[in-house]
Amino acid sequence: MYFTTFNFFFVIAFALLALIHAHPVSLAVRDVFVPEVLTPKAGDTWVIGDTQSVTWNVSSPPAQITNPVGQLLLRKGELTQNVTLAGNFSILAGNVSFIVPSVTPDDDYSVVLFGDSGNFSPDFSIVANVSGTS
Repeated sequence: MYFTTFNFFFVIAFALLALIHAHPVSLAVRDVFVPEVLTPKAGDTWVIGDTQSVTWNVSSPPAQITNPVGQLLLRKGELTQNVTLAGNFSILAGNVSFIVPSVTPDDDYSVVLFGDSGNFSPDFSIVANVSGTS
């Protein structure tokens, strides 16, 4: 049997047709964990240079979390800032502590908790340290 150009194209066409009609392979089920940020609460005040904690609800995580490594960013108004408050912690820890960074004092800050998704806290204030100590 001779392998002709016609046979070659027939084999390629058959292979492509088989790929088109193949059933997709199902991926493992992955759950996105969206824990509610509990603190800071609306109206809270942080002082620059003080140690603060952010807490979130870990009472009902899914069986498999897609990204268990947390990161906490600062947000001002509608924009997430390039200010990492904490990173590389377990999203199942439920809390993380850090030093409040030196930012412009204002009353429209929030935190964004990243792991599987980005969860926002309510707005709170950051004020200057008027005592000069931290």
